[in-house]
Amino acid sequence: MAKIQAASDRQFSRDTEIWDNLKDAIAASSGFQRWQLESTAQLQELRLEQQVQRYLRETLETLAY
Repeated sequence: MAKIQAASDRQFSRDTEIWDNLKDAIAASSGFQRWQLESTAQLQELRLEQQVQRYLRETLETLAY
């Protein structure tokens, strides 16, 4: 019997795909790469996803001032 994928599951898959593409684009940006070079060794140990999240948070906090 074929399993029918729920609409919420399809949306989650699409959201995950969008986030993965966005994360890759941010990681390839010159701003992110410069931020990585200026960051601490402890930050370098984080997964790429965690680094991108921190970069976005810090960037938004800076823009909020």
